[in-house]
Amino acid sequence: MAFDAQQHMDELAVHKILNKYGEKIEKEIEKYFRDKRRDARDHEFIAQLYNSLEAYVVRKGTRLASCITLLVYNGYKDRVDNEILKVCAGIELYRHAILIHDDLVDLDELRRGETSFHRLFGALSKRFGESVAIFAGNSLYSLALDCILNSQFERKVLYDSIMVLNKEYSNVNESQILDVLFEYKKPDEVEWYQMASKRAASLFRAAMLIGAILSNALEDDKEILTQVAEHMGYALDIRDDIMGTFATEEDYGRKPIGDIKLFKKPLHLIYTLRNPGEDIVTDLRTMLKTNDVNGVRELIRTYGLGRAKEKSREHAKNAMTLIEQTALHGDVKHFFRAFLSYISESLDWY
Repeated sequence: MAFDAQQHMDELAVHKILNKYGEKIEKEIEKYFRDKRRDARDHEFIAQLYNSLEAYVVRKGTRLASCITLLVYNGYKDRVDNEILKVCAGIELYRHAILIHDDLVDLDELRRGETSFHRLFGALSKRFGESVAIFAGNSLYSLALDCILNSQFERKVLYDSIMVLNKEYSNVNESQILDVLFEYKKPDEVEWYQMASKRAASLFRAAMLIGAILSNALEDDKEILTQVAEHMGYALDIRDDIMGTFATEEDYGRKPIGDIKLFKKPLHLIYTLRNPGEDIVTDLRTMLKTNDVNGVRELIRTYGLGRAKEKSREHAKNAMTLIEQTALHGDVKHFFRAFLSYISESLDWY
């Protein structure tokens, strides 16, 4: 479904800002890893590991979480400085620490169209590749903290920022555990939200709150941004799960319905399965056994897709309403409005 002219302009503006800030953050990441490689010269393989981590982190794609930190900081301070770029580089390392483990658990072979991290080191053995990924993900979290602490912000706001990040890291690990658990049970909508509150919502809470803390935003604004982050996280989680079912491999970077083949329970599948009748479950199992991708899609389109789209749009609308209540300057508010509008409108593609 085509966008109208204003929607198209908003989409272009969003990507322009993300690309502009993303390039600044990537340069800071590259600078950070140059120093780490110099420190790792005592062993060739560790130096190689840092090369691989850097390449993994700077793969094509938006730097959404770290750009959000930068946007929030800029929205209160009206500037972008070297110190916030160091913190944003740390946020990007943090994000990818999560992705390395996520790909390993989900058995994904690709990340953004390229080899997933655990597969990069699988030549010696599958176990070796997976072992390296576990420890590399842990190391990347440590590097994220190091990167943030290398900035010259006051110790108090840095301490508060690290406490936020550490809390959300615990939350996102809990969400991963629940996500795996749901492969073996039939969660309801309430349970899905319990899990999702610690997934993308957790990442955006960390990104927004750290930007707010480092810019000395008012406590009232921090509370509002917490709610914005949660609604935005839900909207994107639902939309990204829909993409994982309905997008092409070329557009999504991974094969479609991969999560459903693992018996994961995205919200659109929960809505599908809650319809009465055993036939739906039986039909779904049969389709998965025969790799009937189109059949799975049509089943979900009939019973669960519409409701999931409604929920995503509802959360995006709530986030847009809340962002207006903050003291962020107008350009940053406009970015979030345009971004959330783009997320809602893109649901029409599926």
